[in-house]
Amino acid sequence: MYPADRVPVTLVVDERLRTTSICLGVAYGSRHDSVHQGGLAHVLEHLLMSAPVADGEPLVQYIERLGGSANAETGLEHMVFYAQVDAQDADAVVESMLSGILAPELDAVVLESERAAVLQELAAAAADPADVVQDAFLAALFPGHPLGRPVGGSVEEVRALGLEAVGEGHRSAFSASPMALAVVGPSIPRGLSGREAAPSGPARVRESVPLRPVHAAAPAWPDEFGWVAVGGRSTSLADPGRHRFTVLANLFGGHASSLLYRKLRVEAGIAYSFESWDRGYTEAGAWRVLIGVDSGNGGKAVDIVIRELEGLAAAGPSDADLDAARRQARMRLILGTETPLEHARSLALHAVSRPEPWNLQSELDRIAAVGAQDIQQAAAEVLSDLITVVRPERP
Repeated sequence: MYPADRVPVTLVVDERLRTTSICLGVAYGSRHDSVHQGGLAHVLEHLLMSAPVADGEPLVQYIERLGGSANAETGLEHMVFYAQVDAQDADAVVESMLSGILAPELDAVVLESERAAVLQELAAAAADPADVVQDAFLAALFPGHPLGRPVGGSVEEVRALGLEAVGEGHRSAFSASPMALAVVGPSIPRGLSGREAAPSGPARVRESVPLRPVHAAAPAWPDEFGWVAVGGRSTSLADPGRHRFTVLANLFGGHASSLLYRKLRVEAGIAYSFESWDRGYTEAGAWRVLIGVDSGNGGKAVDIVIRELEGLAAAGPSDADLDAARRQARMRLILGTETPLEHARSLALHAVSRPEPWNLQSELDRIAAVGAQDIQQAAAEVLSDLITVVRPERP
């Protein structure tokens, strides 16, 4: 078991606040599930949020009965558990979260209830092409690799999970993973004072898994509205220069100042809803543009994306476009720190994935340092492994 007093803590005190935001980040995600136990991390997340705490009440119900909000997420490489509560309840909530998540009482009845909820999540995602295309894109970008497996696993895998398997996952994988707690509020919760320098937990060495070539295939365009994801691999989370992909994503974002907004929406008029983003992982990253397209416009939209990437790879962006993209990336970082819960999330996730502490000014400096040549390099890297995936597909 991972003792609560060995979880590193980052505290941000802002006396203007009346709420306390709490986030526990864990460097354990769906990629760490065994090959035949897909979805285990996601099911475990559900169970931990339903673990009995005060008076046997489930953790999430306990927090929300106090008027707060609580939730959790499972990603490819991380899990996060977070809550935002009245500051006067922070002492009790921090204690309950740590005890419920780190030393849970797992129950077969609760497992069946949460399994049903997970299966409903999977059914809802399967019915939404905007969700389905994300899994298909990652599967094509990282074929045969843990990063290419769906976070939620398959229906068959989830149904096959027993309490013993989930409990073993908590003991041997979850509890052996690096963790970090971040708290943003008007005061330091009782029990966390002096914990800022707490030693790190028993970090498990994560070995890289070799990457195979991307699986690029011609899309089968549907005769209806669909979602297309086009993009390629970026660099790993450890690359100090990966902010070039963040700025490149803002050049292709859905905001009105982006290069792609002008080309795709204003000039061509073939897409209303689209966005672009980048995520970094252990071995590589995933950069993509997601576009909602009517029948007959999918190929045209992808051609525009490719043409703009090729133009950037050849000549880089204009000074005005680069400045706007950097400003967008900068503002997102600043807004995150001015939203207490998002600030706590950023601090916790950075603490379990990077060797150095998260610092807003350092991040802003890295964004500001991205130049035209960096964008040329990033665009060329994306083009070198470019894939296009559409959902639904034509039968």
